[in-house]
Amino acid sequence: MLKMCIILCVMKKGIHPKVNKSTKVTCACGNVFYTQSTLDEIHVEVCSACHPFYTGVQKFVDTEGRVDSFKRKQELAKKIQLKRAKKLKKKEKRQQTGTLTLKDLLKSK
Repeated sequence: MLKMCIILCVMKKGIHPKVNKSTKVTCACGNVFYTQSTLDEIHVEVCSACHPFYTGVQKFVDTEGRVDSFKRKQELAKKIQLKRAKKLKKKEKRQQTGTLTLKDLLKSK
């Protein structure tokens, strides 16, 4: 029974990737450490030296300009709201003066 387990548990040759014993991992904060991996070099954004869970300091991480993108969307939304408000004011002014557009005339029939 033991012989059978040893035969079945042996890894096949030639199908497994090469494992590097000292892969360099570089964090965005500048921290460098070594680990085992199939890659030669790894770049990460957050590591144990700068992660808020380990350091106890809240830190905001902006990846790929997400904050800038959010701010642009907010500004665009404000512009659209201002345009809508102007249109509503024009429409109210027209209704007060009694001037109707063709669209308003067709809707009223």
